[in-house]
Amino acid sequence: MAPAIAPVKTSREFPASTTVVVIGGGIVGLTAALTLVERGIPVVVLEKGRIAAEQSSRNLGWVRKMGRSAPDVPMSVASDRLWAEMPVRLGADVGYKQAGIMYLSRTEAEMEMHRGWLKTVADLGLDSRLLTQKDIDGLVPGGKERWAGGIYTPSDGRAEPTLASSAIAVAAIAKGAVVVENCAVRTLALSAGKVTGVVTERGEIRCDQVLLAGGLWSRRFLGNLGVSLPTLPLICSVIRTAPMEGPTEIAVGGPDFSFRKRQDGGFTITQRGALIAPLSLDHLLLGLKYLPTLKGTRGLLRLNLGRHALRDLALPRRWGKQSVSPFEKVRVMDPPTDARINAEAMRNLTAAWPGFSSAVIEEAWAGMMDITPDSLPVIGPVAKIPGLTVASGFSGHGFGTAPAAGQLAADLVTDGTPIVDPAPYRLERFA
Repeated sequence: MAPAIAPVKTSREFPASTTVVVIGGGIVGLTAALTLVERGIPVVVLEKGRIAAEQSSRNLGWVRKMGRSAPDVPMSVASDRLWAEMPVRLGADVGYKQAGIMYLSRTEAEMEMHRGWLKTVADLGLDSRLLTQKDIDGLVPGGKERWAGGIYTPSDGRAEPTLASSAIAVAAIAKGAVVVENCAVRTLALSAGKVTGVVTERGEIRCDQVLLAGGLWSRRFLGNLGVSLPTLPLICSVIRTAPMEGPTEIAVGGPDFSFRKRQDGGFTITQRGALIAPLSLDHLLLGLKYLPTLKGTRGLLRLNLGRHALRDLALPRRWGKQSVSPFEKVRVMDPPTDARINAEAMRNLTAAWPGFSSAVIEEAWAGMMDITPDSLPVIGPVAKIPGLTVASGFSGHGFGTAPAAGQLAADLVTDGTPIVDPAPYRLERFA
């Protein structure tokens, strides 16, 4: 079951041509479209299912710099500024608040990791700081567990996934963007190897540039064009509680739980130490690229060979312009919630903060993330196909960095001055 998002009245119009087509109606693609239309550039967003129906509305809503690799921090810093400007830019509240984010550690080894990270970002001007047990008790009262320490970034924050993408889409439409739902792009139209348009299930749209922001579907779309985008799926299960009193406005991540206050008064809770890795053919094709990453994820990943693997095998990896594409066969990726993992989350959380024992669970859902080998997204042109730019592989960080990531994608599509250095995000790094 997916969380309900604010409704958006999208277009029934199907234009014959435009300047830029954005494939994917998630938060990054929508932000790119908003940026483009604000610059006077005609843009059409094509979404195979519903706006923000996948990870853009299913994520935790964290907006953080803490824990990001040094090359990725400028993107997060830029996004902080853009999130703060959203209410005026959109004329709508997206629930953004700089309430801080905290990570907790049970062991000195975990604390040493935080100390090491602080050293790597020491010159970047962040307000992150280490915490003692006394600090934790003062910031998040009512806890019972004894911690080795923690790390805290007061300027990190949160926003509401069920509000943000819708508000961005509404603003983009009001400024002239065309957003079409239930319209899958099957492939690109090319002339002499260069993009001239997109071929959809409803016909062709001519355009000068295409931005692929298809989330976990981007790998399959590019594969059909002979381009490799190394991403693998991970599934996170999530809980939403009824409105309740809580210990803090700070979002808190323990080793095996997390919680953050919601605008509706409830909490979003997860088992932070457990993600489902649904095995598929791609694990055989890409596994070696992920070996360095796997060394630091012991106990985090729970392998699953089930419905996802069968569905993945049933979907084609090659198809033509006249063929029904995988994106028409699966309009919305809606992975099953893992009730056992959610139960673990509540047990672990209530052991640490007993006040959550009175929490009433109102909803649960799961979301599927697209993970790259280095956990950084790909944002940049595809050299093999002039006119095609990719913004995918956000590895669970897309919501928080979406304002700057979408703007960077728009900058690159139009040869503008990039909001941040795009070098860390080049597709060629995986060559």
